[in-house]
Amino acid sequence: MKKEQTIDTYRLTSMEEPTEEMLSQLMKEAAEDAKRRNKEATARFFGQLKQDAQNISLAW
Repeated sequence: MKKEQTIDTYRLTSMEEPTEEMLSQLMKEAAEDAKRRNKEATARFFGQLKQDAQNISLAW
């Protein structure tokens, strides 16, 4: 008896192709994760840039 794949049990290493719905969900989740990580990285970058600018200003 074969277990039906769901978004929670599917792995990209599976020998079976994902359904269109699963693939759509995987892509949506990956896009959301990439967007969140980009936002965090941008905030860290500009925070560091601001801190560096302040440190340079104090040195002058």
